[in-house]
Amino acid sequence: MSTSMHESGRRLSASELRSLFLFEALDDEKVAWLAERGWAVTHRAGEAIYTEGEPATCFVVLLSGTVSLSRNIRGDDVELSRTDQVGVYGGATQAYLGEQVAQVYNNTMHAITDAEVYELPAVEFGPVVREWFPMAMHLLEGLFFGMRNSNNAVAERERLLALGSLSAGLTHELNNPAAAAVRATAVLRDKVAGMRHKLAMIADGRIDGERLHGLVELQETAVKKAQNAPKRTALQTSDAEDAIGDWLDGHDVSGAWDLAPTLVAGGVEVAWLEDVASCIGELDLEPAVRWLSYTIETELLMGEIDDAVARISGLVGAAKQYSQLDRGPFQVVDVHELLDATLIMLNAKIPQGVRVVTEYDRSVPRIPAYAAELNQVWTNLIDNGVSAMHGSGTLTITTGLDSTGNCLSVDIHDTGSGIAPEVRPRIFEPFFTTKPVGEGTGLGLDISYRIVVKKHHGDIRVTSEPGSTHFTVTLPLQETR
Repeated sequence: MSTSMHESGRRLSASELRSLFLFEALDDEKVAWLAERGWAVTHRAGEAIYTEGEPATCFVVLLSGTVSLSRNIRGDDVELSRTDQVGVYGGATQAYLGEQVAQVYNNTMHAITDAEVYELPAVEFGPVVREWFPMAMHLLEGLFFGMRNSNNAVAERERLLALGSLSAGLTHELNNPAAAAVRATAVLRDKVAGMRHKLAMIADGRIDGERLHGLVELQETAVKKAQNAPKRTALQTSDAEDAIGDWLDGHDVSGAWDLAPTLVAGGVEVAWLEDVASCIGELDLEPAVRWLSYTIETELLMGEIDDAVARISGLVGAAKQYSQLDRGPFQVVDVHELLDATLIMLNAKIPQGVRVVTEYDRSVPRIPAYAAELNQVWTNLIDNGVSAMHGSGTLTITTGLDSTGNCLSVDIHDTGSGIAPEVRPRIFEPFFTTKPVGEGTGLGLDISYRIVVKKHHGDIRVTSEPGSTHFTVTLPLQETR
């Protein structure tokens, strides 16, 4: 139930009002105004004095009994505080701001025991406070809106700093495959020129049509070998190169030890070279082997270019998935795609000593969400976990359904130093940070909390001890309004 004026309640005398610390310094005229408009109302134990989200119609001051304040988080009433201190207040505490802010109750007040409260109608109390204390109102408005604007500005700065850091990492990640593609293209150009030269030598009439046809077939076989070359250990590669080099030396092919690494990388074995020799003959063996070596090397180089371009395409795709620039703000998403995109974007910031493990339950359904903002949550939690491990450890990301079966759960676990017990209650506070000056704004977890709890009606919780910290985010499977 929401609080409204109860004419069945009793009026308070001037002395009773002055016994409350809020009103003790008011003059007689102001106290008389309060006495005429407020009522002392009794609420039974267990009764809601006012309810979160409903229109804020009353300013409430506790006269006797015990009350609690709670917030609704993911369908559960979470108690924030409990008190029996006479004079504490709640309800329409922002009535003095009028239409500048939404006038709804920001929490729920319950009577734990039978409680008597003094109720003032917000529609009258708000304007008269502005009239009575004009200078204080200017100061309060400046504080309220200044802090809100400051929070928004710093939060935007936090996002820009994170974007700058991710952009630098993405640039680094893109540079590696791009440089590889440029290098492979330059080498490929030289190898193609060499193939043209060897082709002229082969086609000068020394090889008859039948042998030339066989050489072309061997070239096709060489391409397939290069495309399906087996993975070898360093020792296996060395042994294979020795065998190929010895065979080439035995058949008077010059530069055998330069050719051997390329032939081995392309999957060539001695038995296949025997087939080449029987097809071409000893006289033309060296130009044929060199021709086939060029073929293998060009195929390997094209494979490098293909891998580099695929890597670039994957990074660009991850950046689009992360930023959600080409998609609506609210959509049905696969959380695993968002997590993978975030990991790719953060890859350059993750030290080599940190091992990332993903344990995804792919059976969980897609969920309605603000995807770009969830990516910001994953960025903050992963970055914090990596920072806590100081260069070495394991970061594990696990997904699944929570115990109710109604929410998707994402657990981000690090093996860092943990969060000190005295610090843990404050980690979601704005501007609170344990990082050195200049390394953190203290808004990452505050922003994450607001995105998960207030925007997605989910929950974010932490458990921590030295060597193990879990941040668990739960998100509703169905859209919650």
